[in-house]
Order: sequence, then structure tokens, then C-alpha cells
Amino acid sequence: MVHGRSRPLLRVVDSPADVPEPRPATLGSRDRYADLDDRRLAAILAAEDTAEEHGLNPHTRSTCYVHRCWAHQCVGSPLHVLVVTGHRWCRRCECPVDVAVDETPPGAVHLYCPRCGQAGSAANREVRQACRTSLSAMHGGDTPTLYGLPDA
Repeated sequence: MVHGRSRPLLRVVDSPADVPEPRPATLGSRDRYADLDDRRLAAILAAEDTAEEHGLNPHTRSTCYVHRCWAHQCVGSPLHVLVVTGHRWCRRCECPVDVAVDETPPGAVHLYCPRCGQAGSAANREVRQACRTSLSAMHGGDTPTLYGLPDA
């Protein structure tokens, strides 16, 4: 471990055994994230759900509504490999792209193909940016949301 790190470098893998099971929302709940201990995360999840209804590109979210966590924490899940759009996918090698995430502030995200070492597609740059936003939001202190919604 490098001196000064509060957390080790995380290597996100897409082994099914390492992926947490998605937790369904409580049926009939007004706040589908009421059970989350991290209320800031819950608020941003809810804000992004609403923003997505108003046109937010789902690939730019800083949170994952399926896994109910920050996007960088579950980006290694097989659910986040989208062959059709190229998100977490190497078209050259036709395989999933690996992700390395360092949560130590300010955080770092690296995407790379395990075969050719490249991951330079527009879709993968979008994944990297969403994860960077996610890291920034997680370390964002008291800022309650990332988005302003237009008045209806």
C-alpha cells in the first residue's frame, strides 16, 4: 500500500461472485432509496432518476439505480458492459474492458482492454467521465445534488 492512501487501489472485475446483488426498492415506497444509510447518495440517486425522465443521458449518471450505489463502485458489473453501444467494450478485440478505480481523493479511473490495452472509444470515454463525476460526487462534502431541474 502506498503511504498516505486511506483506501487501497480498487480493481473492479466482472466476476459474478464479486458483484453485489441489486436490492429492489420497497414496493409502495414514496422514496425508493429510503433504506440507504448514505442520504446524500439517496438524494443524488433520486435527482438523477428525475433528471433522466427530463432528458439526462443515462450514460452520464454518477449513480447506478440498479445497484443503488455510486457508478464507479459497480461499473465492473457485467450489467454495465453494453456491446451495442460500446460502453465497457473493446470492439477491436470483442471483449469487455477492465476498469481500475482508485477511490482515494481525488480519485482516478482507468479503462483498458485486457487483450490490446486500449479502451479509447467515445463510449468508454463517457464511462470514464461518469466514473470521475461519481468519484467527485462521493467526495463532494455537503453539496446536496449535482443537477438543477427545470421548472415544470
